[in-house]
Amino acid sequence: MAEKFNLPVVCLIDTPGAFPGLEAEERGQGEAIAKNLMVMATLKVPIVCVIIGEGASGGALGIGVGDRVLMLENTWYSVISPESCSSILWRSWDYKEKAADVLSLTSEKMLKNKLIDGIIPEPLGGAHNDPDAMFKTLKMELKKNIKELSELSTKKLVNARIRKFSDMGSFTETA
Repeated sequence: MAEKFNLPVVCLIDTPGAFPGLEAEERGQGEAIAKNLMVMATLKVPIVCVIIGEGASGGALGIGVGDRVLMLENTWYSVISPESCSSILWRSWDYKEKAADVLSLTSEKMLKNKLIDGIIPEPLGGAHNDPDAMFKTLKMELKKNIKELSELSTKKLVNARIRKFSDMGSFTETA
């Protein structure tokens, strides 16, 4: 619909970790996330994604494919929650703080690692302390980013988005 009517897409992400059980996979959870990644990567309109709370799971990443990915300053974003990561790696939730540190899921670390494009400041005490001020700030950021992205040709927009996500991460080749 967004593409048909040439409207930008705004994704507000606040999702806890997805249920990783067999039942979820039998109902097509993985396929739904993969299809969403593919569709959003090639959508011919600007996409701005904002993590406004918890961004934990493949589902959060599945709706986080945007030309601009922003985070409120007190949010976090990861493919897995620290508790789940701790239970997988150490077979206990007791290491959730260590897991959170290793996951580098805070807005500052995500920006440093070039996994997001910007941090939106929150009112003193957090977004929930002054929702009206937060809404104003968020509206201003969305309008600014959508305006900048709308000036790009469709081809440049899609190619830049694909290149952006293809360039994420690092690897080492060994002989």
